[in-house]
Amino acid sequence: MEGRRAAFWLGVRALLPMHLGVMPFGVIYGIVALQSGIPPLAAVLMSSIVFAGSAQFLIAQLVGVGAPALLMVGAAGLVNLRHALYSASVAPVLEHLPMRWKLLLSYFLTDEAYAAAIPHLLAEPRSPFAHWILLGAGFALWAGWQVATLIGVLLGAGLPNDWSLDFALPLTFIALVVPLLTDRRRVAVALVAAGSAVLFAGLPYKLGLFCAALGALLLAGLWPGRPAR
Repeated sequence: MEGRRAAFWLGVRALLPMHLGVMPFGVIYGIVALQSGIPPLAAVLMSSIVFAGSAQFLIAQLVGVGAPALLMVGAAGLVNLRHALYSASVAPVLEHLPMRWKLLLSYFLTDEAYAAAIPHLLAEPRSPFAHWILLGAGFALWAGWQVATLIGVLLGAGLPNDWSLDFALPLTFIALVVPLLTDRRRVAVALVAAGSAVLFAGLPYKLGLFCAALGALLLAGLWPGRPAR
C-alpha cells in the first residue's frame, strides 16, 4: 500500500506544475463553450466525459457554426488520434494489467498526464507501481480541468474578449520538451515536428498536428536507434 500511495503522489506532483498552462486553458474553454451556445451544465459535463481540451474547443466551435453532430464526432475523433500514439508508447509498461485498469488509464491518458508520467514509467529499474504514477498524474489533471471549466462557465462572458490566455498551454509543452532534447536525433525529430505543425497549420480540424506527429515518428523510425553523438 505504501508503494502504491507513493507512486500515486509522485504522479500528482509531476503533473501539478502543468496546471500553470492547463488552468487558463480550461477557463477559456468554459467561456468559449458558453459563447458558442452550449448550456452551462453541458459544458461542464463535456469536461468530465470527453476530457480532451483540443477536442472540446473544436466541438464548441462547431456548435457555434451549427455543424451536424456526425461531423462533430468525426472531427473530435480525428483530433484525438494522437492518443493512439501515447497508448502504443505505454503499452509495454501496462500490458500486464487487468482490463479494468487499462480502461481507467485509457481515460486518463491525455497530453499532459502522458508528458508528466512517461519519464517515470520508462525509468529503470521499472517500478511495479508504474500504473499508479499515471493514475496520479491523470487524476490531478482531471481535477484541475474540472475546476478550470467550472470557473470559466461561472465567469461566462464577463472577461474581456481581448484576454489572450491560450498561449499558456503551448508554453507549458515547450518547457517540458526542451530539457529532453539531449542529442541530435531528438533535436531533429523536434524540429521536424515543429516545422510540420507550422507548415500544415492551415489544414482543417487540426489535421496539421496529426501530420506533424506522423512526420516526427517517421524520422524517429528511420534514424538509427542509437542516438548520434
